Amino acid sequence: MKFVRFLLFPFAIIYDIVTTLRNLFFDWGVLKQTSFKIPVIVVGNLSVGGTGKTPQIEYLIRLLKDDFKTSVLSRGYGRKTQNFILLNDSHVAEDVGDEPLQYFKKFKKISVAVDANRVAGISRLIAAVSPEVFLLDDAYQHRKVRGSLSLLLTKYDDLFTDDYLLPTGNLRESSRGVKRANLIIVTKCPTNITASSKNTIREKLKRFDKTIFFTTISYHQQTSGSHRISIEDLKKYEVLLVTGIANPSSLLSFMDENKVNFSHCKFPDHHHFTNKDIQVINEQFAQLKSNKKLILTTEKDYVRLENRIEELSFLGIETTFLSEQEKFNSIVRDQLRQNNIMDC
Repeated sequence: MKFVRFLLFPFAIIYDIVTTLRNLFFDWGVLKQTSFKIPVIVVGNLSVGGTGKTPQIEYLIRLLKDDFKTSVLSRGYGRKTQNFILLNDSHVAEDVGDEPLQYFKKFKKISVAVDANRVAGISRLIAAVSPEVFLLDDAYQHRKVRGSLSLLLTKYDDLFTDDYLLPTGNLRESSRGVKRANLIIVTKCPTNITASSKNTIREKLKRFDKTIFFTTISYHQQTSGSHRISIEDLKKYEVLLVTGIANPSSLLSFMDENKVNFSHCKFPDHHHFTNKDIQVINEQFAQLKSNKKLILTTEKDYVRLENRIEELSFLGIETTFLSEQEKFNSIVRDQLRQNNIMDC
């Protein structure tokens, strides 16, 4: 597979030319960018999927929701609808996408909408709910909106500096795009990351002259959904782990580290589960021999599966800063001050 992708390198050169010209047209004003008086925080990456955007958006929601009318706008990747939708209790994942539905179900004090046209989506949200701050999910390459603060995520063991452009690698654009970022967040780090490892990463990213933060994924110590079982007690179960996310490696490592006996039923990212898929899952679950057994999934997959599998549990996650959390929080708050929605 790697050899095949290497043979596609000439196409990566063409892709680089196209994306570079597109970015230059935005930089030069040939393509229009729209600015809003309300602050817009952009969360995204240079690569395709799996860098932890969803838990980072949730971190920002927790940081802001009690003090500001917060709105999340996503394109609603994988949904079967089009145009603008302001989420309500009647919507399912097929209507709006799994991530927006997860935000809506989890945080009742915010508004969540989907629209592939971010400019139109922001305008309609302003008219509908008068937000005080916008969070744009997976919008780093969406240049039509000028962000107030742009957070660029890159995975600890898969830095964008070590990757290549599509289709040879997984980069959506070249590392020249880093110049648009205000901050770089290195995600999914080991909790015991050493100072030496941090310094190595800082050296790789030094030429971009950006403030760098290190985060990890913290798994909840108890399952949610049909069963509330502590991680310690989960060892007593035989678990069928069902995932439909871009990169489940962190979850697999967590299960191994906690000595959970599990088998893995893997589907593609944002997978639309068919009736046949549900049948396969149920058949695999029936084959487990233990009297104590459990179907476990991710929180993102749960919103797509909760009404289709009779008893289903999920394991929640959160972004945790390994250091300088208050510094990050202060940068976000300072940006809001500059937009005159906080008292100095």
